[in-house]
Amino acid sequence: MGQSTEILETVQMLKTFIDQRIEMGEESWVAKGLSEEPELKGPESLERFYDLIKDCQRCGLAQSRTNLVFGEGREDAGVMFIGEAPGRDEDLQGKPFVGRCGQLLTKIVESIKMSREDVYIANILKCRPPENRDPLPDEIGHCEPYLKQQIELINPRIICALGRIAAQTLLKTTASLSALRGKLHSYQGIKLIVTYHPAALLRNPHYKRPTWEDMKFLRKEYDGVVIT
Repeated sequence: MGQSTEILETVQMLKTFIDQRIEMGEESWVAKGLSEEPELKGPESLERFYDLIKDCQRCGLAQSRTNLVFGEGREDAGVMFIGEAPGRDEDLQGKPFVGRCGQLLTKIVESIKMSREDVYIANILKCRPPENRDPLPDEIGHCEPYLKQQIELINPRIICALGRIAAQTLLKTTASLSALRGKLHSYQGIKLIVTYHPAALLRNPHYKRPTWEDMKFLRKEYDGVVIT
């Protein structure tokens, strides 16, 4: 019984490994068979990575989307902002954080003496959930590997998680947003801080002050400069 279990686990691990290679655009390696030395290199640029996943059909969100919202910004950005999922405007334009939320995020970025062009902006999900509902666990499971690859390519000095779902997903926790704010976390060796999602600020202006405190904290951790 024990040996059979081990064999099944090994087969499952091999299947997962092959699925990951296919996901990264390495179908040619799978076709060659396991007898040859595999090429484990991922995509060399965000542009190439976008080309690999732009027609993704891994979950049901592909059927309802207008555009896959990949991300936007500098490929060598020092700061990466990560939200939850695209909304209606993002789905229509194929860009993250546009409309009122996007305008507010731009102001937040500018508050720490940066421009939107200086940073990189992405989401946990690449496609809009219907009616802007919360992402489902299986949708996150399918899409998060794409985000991880983006982070590896960009290699930012610090990540800012926008909102509870982004923070909980990246940090693998169920802790509340209030419990996660004001602390320096780590994501695969990269500094990470948590703040409110711009949509929350639009609903409740009282969140603007604590968000400003979070941004000062981010800038201080980024380069030691205290914003007053």
